[in-house]
Amino acid sequence: MARRYDTNDATDRVTGLREAASAVRRGELVVLPTDTVYGIGADAFSGEAVADLLAAKGRGRNMPTPVLIGSPNTLHGLVTDFSEPAWELVDAFWPGALTLIARHQPSLQWDLGDTRGTVAVRMPLHPVAIELLTEVGPMAVSSANSTGHPAPETCDAAQEMLGDSVSVYLDGGPTPGNVPSSIVDVTGRVPVLLREGALSPEELRKVVPDLEVAN
Repeated sequence: MARRYDTNDATDRVTGLREAASAVRRGELVVLPTDTVYGIGADAFSGEAVADLLAAKGRGRNMPTPVLIGSPNTLHGLVTDFSEPAWELVDAFWPGALTLIARHQPSLQWDLGDTRGTVAVRMPLHPVAIELLTEVGPMAVSSANSTGHPAPETCDAAQEMLGDSVSVYLDGGPTPGNVPSSIVDVTGRVPVLLREGALSPEELRKVVPDLEVAN
């Protein structure tokens, strides 16, 4: 039976974050608020938990799960060949609605789907999310919806779709909006905007003037 906690209530928040962290460590799924939409998350280093996440969404391995982190410092252990422009983007826009696709460390023991040696990574601008990520480490997190349905802006909408496939729901109230993060590929010499979301090409080019936009 799924448990739900109101993170706007001080007591419920403490209990909810503790229960969510315990659930993640047990390899279970949790729903958490972010600065874009609600996300469904699991321990990024548990292949079984990530597989359960994809199954809960009805999503295949061909759509690998992004990873959320609680601090830019965490990148040092996750990615390799991270360019100077990539660090400039991190400094300018994290925490926030910018996802970076980078090459992950080949030694990492994780299975996020068919990633071809890359990882999509982001630090969200949401205190509940950051607190949980700081406690448990990197999490595989995708929008908390069934594939083909709108990404949820409320915990109610997430719970209606995912039900008891999730152990703990953290209800932070409505999210600021359903505009997704912008996605920039930093695996090459020049950053490439793959998806325009909350950040426009013009905003990104203020930091990396040679940014390209994918066709």
